[in-house]
Parts: sequence; structure tokens; C-alpha cells
Amino acid sequence: MKPQSYAFSRTDRSKLGVWWWTVDHPLLAATAILMVLGVMLSFGNSPAAAARMNLPDPFHFAVRQCLFGLGGAAIVLCVSMMSPRGIKRAAVAIYIVSILIMLALPFLGHHAKGATRWLQFGGFSLQPSEFMKPALMIIASWMFAEAQKGEGVPGVSIAFVLYGMAVVLLLLQPDVGQTVLITIAFGAAFFMAGVPFAWIVGLGATAIAGLMSLYFVFGHVAERVHKFLSPETADTQQIDRAQAAIAAGGLFGRGPGEGILKRQIPDVQTDFAYSGAAEEYGLLFSLLLITLLGFIVIRGLYKSMKLSDPFEQVSAAALFVLVGQQAFINVAVNLKMIPTKGMTLPFISYGGSSMLAMGLTLGMALALTRKRPGAYNVVENPVGAYA
Repeated sequence: MKPQSYAFSRTDRSKLGVWWWTVDHPLLAATAILMVLGVMLSFGNSPAAAARMNLPDPFHFAVRQCLFGLGGAAIVLCVSMMSPRGIKRAAVAIYIVSILIMLALPFLGHHAKGATRWLQFGGFSLQPSEFMKPALMIIASWMFAEAQKGEGVPGVSIAFVLYGMAVVLLLLQPDVGQTVLITIAFGAAFFMAGVPFAWIVGLGATAIAGLMSLYFVFGHVAERVHKFLSPETADTQQIDRAQAAIAAGGLFGRGPGEGILKRQIPDVQTDFAYSGAAEEYGLLFSLLLITLLGFIVIRGLYKSMKLSDPFEQVSAAALFVLVGQQAFINVAVNLKMIPTKGMTLPFISYGGSSMLAMGLTLGMALALTRKRPGAYNVVENPVGAYA
């Protein structure tokens, strides 16, 4: 008699069974833990944020974060089951839709905190740039891989045009933080694609010149730099309160829901969720969050570099760089290492666009690093060089 095949056994050939035995379990587990922690921490930060905004339900943000977390988990699961070809198609569609919405933002967008980055509908807001980021990394890596084949496809030119469109629309909002983020990730993809070193130097010099020019073009950028360099001459209450909350947490924290100083932080549920968590759970928990994020990035890059296909290798690595840089910027702001930026902490900060888009990002990365036949074959010079 033929032995029965049980679900999630190695003989299970269903789509879910194949996915389970090919996806990277440590990466999947770390992602799931972060999502659960993000929902858990929202129950601590939500009452303080709701009271400050005079909302009747103290768990207004926590309930919504639970819904966003379920949506993010569903996206991770569904997207990580896709093939590399499916990832390419999805990235093209997402990029086009995101760019079209970003084009419409000056006319239909919601203006808040001096920027127009969101499209509001039915009590929810959508930030299209969050979804554009992973889509751009996939398409740019695809174009770099096509250019390597030497078949006449102007992949590098196409990638730079798409990147340029995204940067222009981001600066029109304005959103300097996201501009810096995609520039770093795009540059990393460009470097990993095996381009000549002279091109890397040229791109780096151009990026540095562009970032320096933002100081003179955007008043809020100059103001934040001045606050960072000369805090005694400017209003730095939010970052000072965040610093005080982190220090008050000590090694083990005040305890769940016992945070006091976090109530004085205006954006404790979003950009400064890390500070609220540090006050209630302490330094050890903060280090756990950083360790989980670092593990995802380091293991992700390691897995990416083992891939044999140039597109899969570069695109997966670019996605993990995107996650790592976003986490670094958020934590660095909370620790007063860099000027303040409106950047969420992946899976931890409150926000539907952030949670769903980060689910999309890691779902794509998990899909590209799955153990498909031939995906990890060792080949000579898996990433070629440009002619």
C-alpha cells in the first residue's frame, strides 16, 4: 500500500507544501516574530497616542495595527509563494500604479506635517511611495541583469529613468527621507550588479552632491540639520523626550503599559515607537529588536549572494538592504545619531502602508531566496560585468 502523504511532509506536492519546504524558515520566523512584536507594542503606545489626539478609544491604533498585521502576514504568505517571473510582473504593475498615484497626490493627496504623501479614503490613508520602493528595486535589478546579457537591451538607462522619476515625485511631496533610502538601495543594487568601479564612483559623487543640494533647496532639511548640529538654539523637544524615555527604561524597562515619558512624545506610535518600547521593556528588549532586524538583513544578504541567477541575486540583496537601511535610519534618529526623518521602523511602527509594504518587501525577498531547482547552483562569476 502506498504510504499516505501528510500536509507539510516532504511528499506533499501542494502549493503550500512546496512553499513550506523551499522557503527559508529562519527568515520567515524572524519576520513573523517582528510582526507579532509590532502588534504587541502597539497596545502599549496606543493609549498615549489616543489620549494626545483626544480619541475616545484608547486602543484605536492597536486595533488598527492588528488588522494591518493580518494584512501584512497575508501578503508575506501570498507573495513569497510567487515565482521570480511572477515577482517581476507584480513589480511592474505595482510601480506603475504607485507612480500614477504619486502623480495625482498634488491634486488629490492629503496634506499633513508640511508634506503631501498620502491618499485618504474611508478613514484610511495610503502612502504610495512605500509600495513603490520594493517594486523599483526589483525592476532596476531586472534591468541591470538584462544589460549584462549584452543583447541590446538598454537596461541601465531604463533603470536610471525609473529611479529618476521616483526621485522627482518624492521631492515634490517633499519626502527627503524616502529619497535618501531608495538612493542607497538603488546604489547598492548598481554596485552588486558588477558595474565598473568608475561608474560607482560617479554615481556616489552625484548622490553626495544631490544630498548636499537638498540642504539649500528645502528649508525643512536645513532646519533639521541645524537642530541636530546646534540643539541649544532650536526646539528639540520631541527627540529630547525620546532620549529621556530610552534612558528611563534602563536595562529591563518600567513594565508593559507603565511608560510615563512616552506620553510626551508626539509620534510615539509611529516614528518614535522604538523609544516607547525602550522605556517599557528596556535595553535588552531594544537590543532584541535590533538583533532580529540585523539577522534578517545579514542572513538575507548571505542567502542572496549564494543565488546563481544575477537578477535574483541582485534584487533579493537590494530588498534586504532596503529593510536594513530603513531600520538603521529609524533607530539612529531615536538615538539622536542623525537628524530627524519621517521613517518608520519595519513592522514595529504604526501604519497600514508601512506594514503592508514591508510585508510586500519581505514577501518578495523570501520568494526570490526559496530553494528552487538550480537556484543555488555554484557557477563561475554568477554576476557578470558590463562591457
